[in-house]
Amino acid sequence: MDYRRTFRAAAVTFVDLVARIPGDRWDGPGLGEWTLRDLVAHTAGSALRQVPDVLATPAESVTVASPEGYWTFARTVAPEVYAAAVAASTDLARTAAHELGDDPAAPIGELAGRATQALAAAGDDDVVSTPAGGMRVRDWLPTRTFELVVHGLDVAAAAGVEAAFPPDAVTEATVLAARVAAAVGDGPSVLFALTGRAPLPKGFSVL
Repeated sequence: MDYRRTFRAAAVTFVDLVARIPGDRWDGPGLGEWTLRDLVAHTAGSALRQVPDVLATPAESVTVASPEGYWTFARTVAPEVYAAAVAASTDLARTAAHELGDDPAAPIGELAGRATQALAAAGDDDVVSTPAGGMRVRDWLPTRTFELVVHGLDVAAAAGVEAAFPPDAVTEATVLAARVAAAVGDGPSVLFALTGRAPLPKGFSVL
């Protein structure tokens, strides 16, 4: 699976999805305590806005060797550090939400363009500085596709519109979620759920 193609396709789909959000839904519920506008801003920030900056910041060595390692990193930090990071993410999302303006699809389309341009100039094995540590570009970008697909589906559900993410992008995100589950010891539970043998516990998440 071509991680560059899936990222570009997911970015294009996300921009199109944002353009189809009804005007009366923006200040309604999004995800958890976020409004839909907060959710869109968070997704654009984490999956698009930061891409050029990360790709332009080399790291000395690889400290996270896989996409699933990026997501499991959160389980290795102290609870108070994780809580502070979540709070900071929420504050950033709300600040960015106010900057989206009356036509959010336009600035988000620009962010997608910058992200894909930056990706085109990066090498697969370039080692860059991510929030979790040094990673190869080919390992980090699938985590951004994951953000686009998962939060894109969140946006679609909150907005009451259809999300048409390409099958390859959905497959990549789904496989990554399964790999995260296996990496943290939840693989058997997820496998049983996917094969109809037992339901997942209430509130279960691989993240």
